[in-house]
Amino acid sequence: MANMSDDDRANLLGGYLRARRALVTPQQAGLAPGPNRRVPGLRREEVAMLAGISADYYLRLERGRDRNPSTQVLESLARVLHLDELEQDYLLGLAAARPRPRRRRKPERVPARLHQLLASVQVPAFVEGRAFDVLASNRLAVALSPRLQPGYNRLRSLLLDPEEQAFQQDWTRSAEGFIAAFRKSAGDDIDNPRFVELVGELALSSERFRTLWARHDIRTLDGGTATVNHPVVGELRLHRDKLPVDGLLLVLYYADQGSESDEKLRMLASMAGTAPTSTGAGSPTVT
Repeated sequence: MANMSDDDRANLLGGYLRARRALVTPQQAGLAPGPNRRVPGLRREEVAMLAGISADYYLRLERGRDRNPSTQVLESLARVLHLDELEQDYLLGLAAARPRPRRRRKPERVPARLHQLLASVQVPAFVEGRAFDVLASNRLAVALSPRLQPGYNRLRSLLLDPEEQAFQQDWTRSAEGFIAAFRKSAGDDIDNPRFVELVGELALSSERFRTLWARHDIRTLDGGTATVNHPVVGELRLHRDKLPVDGLLLVLYYADQGSESDEKLRMLASMAGTAPTSTGAGSPTVT
């Protein structure tokens, strides 16, 4: 991706191993830190020793000279690097990836039935693409946040828009989760023009992005509960569900029935003024 050499692009496995060993301290690995350490985290030879492989073989893995490690070796490395199940699966996927011909990518389009669904639900709802681009939304979603309308990118808003940062009660945690989820979504699709464009922009504009992107964290943003600060109705505690549809994600926010946040959402719906509506580029509005 942007700011990566051709060697880095071709050696995703080595890049991931380097980034993750830098995050494991000697103490976490059960080693004495010792004097005069010149690298953050573990040295290559320490990772190799703890994983039960030769230092030379581990060096070849990091430098991309050996691209066929066994599952047993990778699982040993995952243990040494303190990877969770999701991160271990990602590591195994990088090792299994093979060069593939450049494929023609179809533009992300929202099916008409999703517009109809957005128009009918009585909660904030929107559709996002793989790079967190907002592709369609209903009026209540826009009332919740004007940045949840087509044309906006949720990751870009989170990192570069002060209003979005104030909207998130725990901005630091949100940024960590979004960037890790973006890396998982990108996977080994490093030549996708949208991913390249967004990584390039954010790497130039956001120090926070540069720091977290270099960590190679991997996460999923599935269902959960978030607290946000709306500029008009105040604090809202909302549940979030993400439902996959035709390669896109339908995202819904809703409050506990009868709660204070539920009442505030009803107030927002009243302020928005109207019967439910869905908007999105390239598709009809349904009222």
